[in-house]
Amino acid sequence: MADELERPGEEPVEHEAEPHFPSPTIWPFAFAAGVALLLVGLIINLFLAAVGGAIALIFGFLWIREATREVRRRPVEAPPPEPVSELAVAEDEEEPERYPRSVFLEMSTLGVGALIGGIVTLPALGFMIAPAFVDQGYDEVDLGPLENFPEAQYVVATFYSKKDQASVGRRTAFVRNNGMKNDVPSFTIISNRCAHLGCPTQPQGLPGEEKKIVAAKRPVAITPVASVSGFQCPCHGGAYDDEGNRTAGPPVRALDRYQFLINNGNLVLTTSYSVSKVTGTGADAVIHAYKLADPGQHVDGPEQYFYPYIP
Repeated sequence: MADELERPGEEPVEHEAEPHFPSPTIWPFAFAAGVALLLVGLIINLFLAAVGGAIALIFGFLWIREATREVRRRPVEAPPPEPVSELAVAEDEEEPERYPRSVFLEMSTLGVGALIGGIVTLPALGFMIAPAFVDQGYDEVDLGPLENFPEAQYVVATFYSKKDQASVGRRTAFVRNNGMKNDVPSFTIISNRCAHLGCPTQPQGLPGEEKKIVAAKRPVAITPVASVSGFQCPCHGGAYDDEGNRTAGPPVRALDRYQFLINNGNLVLTTSYSVSKVTGTGADAVIHAYKLADPGQHVDGPEQYFYPYIP
């Protein structure tokens, strides 16, 4: 021990130091929480995704800054060495360590782990999230000549949303011819999808004889219904009036509707949209329309802010 002590007037002896490892920190856990919030937000709410992305960026920066702290430190300039003999210089000269081995191993491990995580996660994430941002609208549906829809009477039209789909694309709409409004044909076209959980609703009236036609190479079944007083959902008791307004049960809004156009004397369905309520009836109805929403989703009032955003 006495030999290891430094005596006055002697040059200081360099002692081999233990490798210094980064101190424990919460930045990796906060970064992981931000990434998790980002992924969840991409599915249910874009605001949450933005918050998660901000958290991931902030704590990711702090994590990298903490991990590279040793590398960023500048070495302290030593005083000019005293002249020594060439023999002593040759014996004592060693290549200084420019990059600590512990930091190199740590950064290499983090880089390889991030690369593997990206290779595994990105494909699954793409398949999970991409469909929500891809246009999944339906084709225009030709329901046939206007003569198939007598004025002031509901007709149940059953069709396929896409030409190349089988029973999975089967859709039903309730169509009523309201006559002419300012020399323009007026139709009320209501979707049968319940605004509660999407169950098929049924008209409250007397069904007539079903008629099957082929319009634009697409099979369509048309069934007139007399004296329709409203629509009823057999699943959970949702009830609607003859304009599709909710009157009872758990639905949160009115029934969805279809836009339409008249092409060469045929009634053609285009896009669908959601409705909060309808004021008035027939051609004089005022429709409070919104972008198409999922069943159970509020489209107006404060409740709309508490439901996940649908891209």
